[in-house]
Amino acid sequence: MAIVSVPKVLRNKLGDDGAEALIRFFNDMQAANSQKEEIIEIVEEKFERRLSEELGKLRVEIAEMKAELRNEMAQMRSELRDEMAEMNANLLAKIAQSQADLIKWMFIFWVGQIGVLVGILFAFFK
Repeated sequence: MAIVSVPKVLRNKLGDDGAEALIRFFNDMQAANSQKEEIIEIVEEKFERRLSEELGKLRVEIAEMKAELRNEMAQMRSELRDEMAEMNANLLAKIAQSQADLIKWMFIFWVGQIGVLVGILFAFFK
């Protein structure tokens, strides 16, 4: 946008050459400002493009990490289930062994009791 006129007082102080130089100066400054704005727009576009690229890479990386975590969690779940099944089998075996030991000792106790009772009866009837 060009400056059309310079006020009369200022033109008298500066003279025609000075007024023209002032107009050129303002026009140059305005052109420089418009160039700066264009440069800023270009830089903003490049930044936005770079930012979207980096966000895309980040999304891909996050998706990969998510998949890895899911795989690790599934593997850990299966390992945990295997360990729990093994512990369950061991526990059942120990319970069965304890029951067998208990039955054995009960049998020994009752045989002993019967032996003592038979001994008392023989002693009583003789």
